[in-house]
Amino acid sequence: MQKIIPNLWFDHTAAEAATFYASVFPNARVTDTQLYPDEGLPDFQAEFAGKEITVSFEIDGYSFIAINAGPEFPVNPSISFLLNFDPSRDPDARAHLDQLWAALAESGQVMMPLGEYAHSPHFGWVQDRYGVSWQLMLTNPGGEPRPFIVPTLLFGSTAQNRAGEAAAYYVDIFPGSRVGTDMRYPEQAGPATPGSVMFADIELFGQWFGLMDASVEQDFTFNCGVSLMIQCADQAEIDRYWDALSAVPEAEQCGWCADRFGLSWQVVPANLGDLMLTGDSYAALMGMKKIEIAAFG
Repeated sequence: MQKIIPNLWFDHTAAEAATFYASVFPNARVTDTQLYPDEGLPDFQAEFAGKEITVSFEIDGYSFIAINAGPEFPVNPSISFLLNFDPSRDPDARAHLDQLWAALAESGQVMMPLGEYAHSPHFGWVQDRYGVSWQLMLTNPGGEPRPFIVPTLLFGSTAQNRAGEAAAYYVDIFPGSRVGTDMRYPEQAGPATPGSVMFADIELFGQWFGLMDASVEQDFTFNCGVSLMIQCADQAEIDRYWDALSAVPEAEQCGWCADRFGLSWQVVPANLGDLMLTGDSYAALMGMKKIEIAAFG
């Protein structure tokens, strides 16, 4: 089971976006759709009655959840998804990178043009038509292998120069974790100070996550547009991660919290889908901050 699942917030377009990703990525598919209740929704959600609330999809075996909601939390590039095209695994890696780039860039926004950079002979960063950011990189096959998808956190704005602190913090919280790559800026690079993180990655529950301190001033930071859902085995595990992560009381709702860096998490039971099948489950969830499993009927 994938312990941490990225959740992407969409403004009424979750099903459309999930279908798009399933069509342009290799080995991708929509796996599940959950619906809002037909009645009993609060006024701000009434328009969604009976419609999709979440659409789950997989890319190369890696799970995502698309949240179907309103315009409150637009996705931004503070969290992007690094895609490693490895020639040692795929002889046509470069061609497949170019093909996917064309699909993601169509009606999107190019942040770093596809080309040669110091860290890769073929790399580009693009924000797709739904606002989700992807870094496509032709990988050096001589290094330690990494999975195809690596969620990557960009520490800028109010979180500038805190990527190193965050890496240590997350590795301390989650058991069996480790730091992999750890590359630091040797000198000032825009707002990035000497010794801040040029690129690092950490392994949590067997999943890799990248971290970077921004070298260009950014006017965005972490929000609920991309949140990381932790699937917990029981109430004790929910309590442990909630206590370790939640640092912003006003962000606590329905199992959502924000940590000291502003990163959004969802701390939920792994069987939340089953718990939501009871008659009053939606109303019960809406009344919670930290999820209490016993409160579901």
